[in-house]
Amino acid sequence: MHAKQFTRGMRVGVPICLGYLAVSFTLGITAKNAGLSAFQATLTSFLVNASAGQYAAFTLIASQGGYLEMALLTLVTNARYLLMSCSLSQKLSPQTRLWQRCTVGFAVTDEMFGMAIAERQDLSPFYYFGMMTVAMPGWALGTFLGTSVGNILPASAVSALSVGLYGMFLAVVIPASRKSKVILGVVAVSMGVSLLLASIPLFAQLAEGTRIILITVGISAGAALLFPVKEEKEASHGA
Repeated sequence: MHAKQFTRGMRVGVPICLGYLAVSFTLGITAKNAGLSAFQATLTSFLVNASAGQYAAFTLIASQGGYLEMALLTLVTNARYLLMSCSLSQKLSPQTRLWQRCTVGFAVTDEMFGMAIAERQDLSPFYYFGMMTVAMPGWALGTFLGTSVGNILPASAVSALSVGLYGMFLAVVIPASRKSKVILGVVAVSMGVSLLLASIPLFAQLAEGTRIILITVGISAGAALLFPVKEEKEASHGA
C-alpha cells in the first residue's frame, strides 16, 4: 500500500516538477544578480522550498540587508505555510508517525498542498513523499540552471515558462467547483477580494503572503459559518 501511494505521488509530482523548473529558473537569475554562486542558490532551494520567501531573501541580500531584516521578511512572506501545515495536519491519518509529519512539514508548498488537500480520503504521507521526491529536485535544478545560464534566455521567454503552474492550479480548483456551488462561490469571492485588495494602497503595500493569509482566514471563516459541513456519522459496528 505504501509503495502504491508513493508511486501515485510521483506521477502527480511530474507536472509540479516541470512547473518548478520554469519558476525557479527566474529565481536562479535573481540569486545570481544578488551575488550568490550556483552552489549557494541551489542549496538554498533544497533547504527552503519557498518561492516568495527566497525571492524576498535574495532581493534583500542584493540590497545588503541585515540578518534581522531577513528573518522578519521571511517570516511574514512565508506565514501562509503555517495555515497550510495546520490544514495538512488534520488531513493526515491519526496513525501518522511524528517523523512522517515532520517530513511532510518540511516541504509544504502551494502546489503540493493543493494536490494533497484535494485527496478525498485521509492523506497518506507516502503519497506526499512521492510528490516531494519528484518536485523538490525540479525546484533545485531550475535554480541551478537559472543561476548558471539564465541570462542567456530573453526575459519574455523566461516569464512565459511559468504559465504551467497556473494550469495545474486550475486542474485542482475546477473539478471541486463544478461539484459544489459553495466552493465555486468561495473561489469567485476569493478572486474578487484578492483583486480588490491589490488595488487598495493600504493592502497593496503588504507582502503577497500576508494578503493571502488575510483572504484565506476571512473567507474560509465566513464560509464555515454560513455553510457548515455536516459530518457524517460513522456506522457503528458490533463489538
